[in-house]
Amino acid sequence: MFTPQDAGRAGQRGMSGAAAETPAAVIALVDDDRHILTSVSLALQAEGFITRVYADGEAGLKALIDNPPDLAVVDIKMPRLDGIELLRRLRERSRLPVIFLTSKDTEIDEALGLAMGADDYIGKPFSQRLLVERIRAVLRRTDRRHDRGGGAGEPDVTLVRGRLVMEPARHRVTWDGKEVALTVTEFLILDALAQRPGFVKSRDALIAVAYADDTYVDDRTIDSHIKRLRKKFRAVDPGFAAIETLYGVGYRFDQDG
Repeated sequence: MFTPQDAGRAGQRGMSGAAAETPAAVIALVDDDRHILTSVSLALQAEGFITRVYADGEAGLKALIDNPPDLAVVDIKMPRLDGIELLRRLRERSRLPVIFLTSKDTEIDEALGLAMGADDYIGKPFSQRLLVERIRAVLRRTDRRHDRGGGAGEPDVTLVRGRLVMEPARHRVTWDGKEVALTVTEFLILDALAQRPGFVKSRDALIAVAYADDTYVDDRTIDSHIKRLRKKFRAVDPGFAAIETLYGVGYRFDQDG
């Protein structure tokens, strides 16, 4: 039987040369389809990743909380605990980057997943090459978020816009002194808007900030992230109106909102 321990050891054996000089990213796979777990895990190991696999949502959730990887790939449709509920519980405890696996006929699930705080999704059936590219894109966004905070020994660059305070090095956001937990993608989108208050950012501009150049993202994805941002801020301030929509143009941040 293919186990998380087997996957981890295999990934470490596959590392050599330059890949061994820096820590390999750890990717957790949560899916009840063991064929997908095996094939995707082997494909990721061949690309230098270390993998951990979990065949049901309950085991996956416990592992993601107790022993967090660098990123998780989670199937939406699973028995016992589906991906949507797994993500909801995970977001109560963690901002871990998550990519959803969805079926072609689950557009509603995709939108819900993004609204719940997923960083990306990919539809089944999918090419393993595409999944690898999406994983790398999300990891790059995670690295970019940390880079904005400066390197070792450099001061933390804190962005203050009215009641909004963003601390990239700590991945910490507060509104009027109350903390707001954001995913990597949400953080990057908000940062892009807050950098220039009052200036409009088109959906394409926000896609360029939050996603890799080779990743296709439609407007609905950005809209879902914006809705999720507003929902999170309104949880701490029901009157939050700092993210404005200019229909047909894009979004802007009003630091007096």
